[in-house]
Amino acid sequence: MFLIGELARRTGVKVPTIRYYEKIALIDPPRRSEGNQRLYRQQDLERLSFIRHARELGFPLEDIRALIELSTTDSSCRGIHDIALAQLEAVTRRISKLQKLQQELERITAVPDQGKTRQCQVIQALADHTLCQGEH
Repeated sequence: MFLIGELARRTGVKVPTIRYYEKIALIDPPRRSEGNQRLYRQQDLERLSFIRHARELGFPLEDIRALIELSTTDSSCRGIHDIALAQLEAVTRRISKLQKLQQELERITAVPDQGKTRQCQVIQALADHTLCQGEH
């Protein structure tokens, strides 16, 4: 059995986040000690580690809930695979958008500004979206 602080240390998930996951039923409510302290089992640690890793990969909580539910059934992996593919597509779109943002920021900072603030290329580009080279 683990107390909440030990669970947090072992999983790298902060205590308030653990409590939040309990509140939204991503993890089961723990047993309580006679002193009313939360007592977690090994399977709680494993579930929390799963959630943390999924969050690191960018999965939204709704998808994590669906993955957990699907992982407890004895059905095809297709649903799980579909959720992972959708996350891959979302990450790919974000990367593309970030690359466009990077290109635009490189462009507007490429010329060193010599003048006063009002003539600053960065300020002008931020104030007037039509000065941007592309959609980002």
